[in-house]
Amino acid sequence: MKVRRAGDAALLVETGDLATSHRLNAAIREAAIPGIADIVPGEGTVLVVADPDAGDLDRLAARLPALPLPERAAGLTPPVEIPTVYDGADLDAVADLTGLSRDEVIARHTASTFTVAYLGFSPGFGYLTGLDPVLHVPRMDSPRTAVPTGSVAIAGPYGAVYPSQSPGGWRLLGRSDLTLWDVTRDPPSLLQPGTEVRFVVKEPAS
Repeated sequence: MKVRRAGDAALLVETGDLATSHRLNAAIREAAIPGIADIVPGEGTVLVVADPDAGDLDRLAARLPALPLPERAAGLTPPVEIPTVYDGADLDAVADLTGLSRDEVIARHTASTFTVAYLGFSPGFGYLTGLDPVLHVPRMDSPRTAVPTGSVAIAGPYGAVYPSQSPGGWRLLGRSDLTLWDVTRDPPSLLQPGTEVRFVVKEPAS
């Protein structure tokens, strides 16, 4: 691992891959090192933000690569099931792109076990890995100006749920009423890096 300064109060650890980022994230949290204000894992990095008044960055930089890593980061957060009504605007388009029926698209999506790779784009937006390769479809050529809150979507190798209304070019498979971002919750984001996610079919209200 390579550790770099990131401003006056943070370190960027280059891990090289997503799995190691999740394992290092788990190791840092388990170690409960004083003076760390936040930990932000990425696809091949972990950003460690220190309290400027409580930590020595040089000592922290030397300690981080020496932390023993767990074999895997699963179990860091409890699994999350996302009840989904599969009536998305792009469900038929995804079926056409993949050569599957609507029911087959839904079956493959619900059979996948996803893992939150990292958070980004908007508060609570988790990039989910583990999507069935058959469902790897490109983003839309022209993004929507407003994707509704709770939209369940896919694009390329990723799945996601939009935690709030925002622009977006991902393919919409359905919708969920689950609240992914709540500022009164600790932490506010329901999804955290390393969280396992499953989508389950929910019948639409009659």
